[in-house]
Amino acid sequence: MRTADFDFELPAELIAQVPAPQRDRSRLLVLHRHSGQVEHRRFRDFLEYLRPGDLLVLNNSRVIPARLRGRNAHTDGQFEILLLEENATNDWWVMLRPGKRARVGTQIVLLDARAQPGCVRTTVLETNDEGHRRLLFAGAPNIADLLDVLGEVPLPPYIMRSDTSRMEQDRQRYQTVFAQTAGSVAAPTAGLHFTESLLAEIAARGVQVCFLTLHVGLGTFAPVKAEIPTAHTMHEERYELSEESARAINEAKSAGRRVIAVGTTTVRVLESVAAQGARSSPASVVAHSGKTRIFIYPPYDFKITDVLLTNFHLPRSTLLMLVSAFAGPNGTRGRDVILSAYAEAIRERYRFFSYGDAMLIL
Repeated sequence: MRTADFDFELPAELIAQVPAPQRDRSRLLVLHRHSGQVEHRRFRDFLEYLRPGDLLVLNNSRVIPARLRGRNAHTDGQFEILLLEENATNDWWVMLRPGKRARVGTQIVLLDARAQPGCVRTTVLETNDEGHRRLLFAGAPNIADLLDVLGEVPLPPYIMRSDTSRMEQDRQRYQTVFAQTAGSVAAPTAGLHFTESLLAEIAARGVQVCFLTLHVGLGTFAPVKAEIPTAHTMHEERYELSEESARAINEAKSAGRRVIAVGTTTVRVLESVAAQGARSSPASVVAHSGKTRIFIYPPYDFKITDVLLTNFHLPRSTLLMLVSAFAGPNGTRGRDVILSAYAEAIRERYRFFSYGDAMLIL
């Protein structure tokens, strides 16, 4: 298959700029992958598709206010800094704009919430092959502790903001209600639809809930530029699966109960740890923490995930390839199934991407 096979046209007005007024009031497209049948529902109807004994797996990574503003200490030129990965305290890989003005040795003064120069500075140490910069921060014991004061919500580039009041709302809405472990620079968006009351209703129906962590990186928005997917270099993301959650997953699989993954990020962890546990059993996982570069595209044999709840994804993206693989396991027909469902969603005016509507693939 070629990367161009995963392209589609999306009217710009269907790219959601704001979340639904209430988290669980977004729309839900239900796709029966084996028949291709589509149902149009509301997100709260998700409850109707659950069975007692199901295991719902959620990604509890917390989005950090990873976007910072700064000025060149000597020329006063402006910079936008997006934190990507922490190497050590005050030592980060970042995306820096404009990159051409950020040579090694450049010193930048961070701006405070009033856009005034503060006491925190950073210096460009090196540049990697991807054009990212390594920065060393000074003037604070740990820059991570100041992000709630200095940082902005790292919304994806297709969400535009000029209203500061809307940006304040983003701090709450671009975060799941069950977020715990800080580290993501993009939200695990399928989880944004859940409320605490909905999770309580899910548990009351006899559905077990467990958590894992995958810190979503900027690469989640990157289109595949290679002509064929196999030539694409997958981005790396940190994850952790606890002993408790691994035990719950293994018990569900051994009992023939469904494992429902909320989001492609959750699928990436489940299938990564399944690969590591394959020696003991192909349908089991092992508790583990590390980094994954797993790239799931058709054809793929899913070992753990039985049902997938997800959002609508960008053209040519690795996430669109993953859901295509899930819609047609062990084959390539899933690509046609997904693009047909996407065409139906466009006709029905669903809202796409991070703040958009959801899709349940059964």
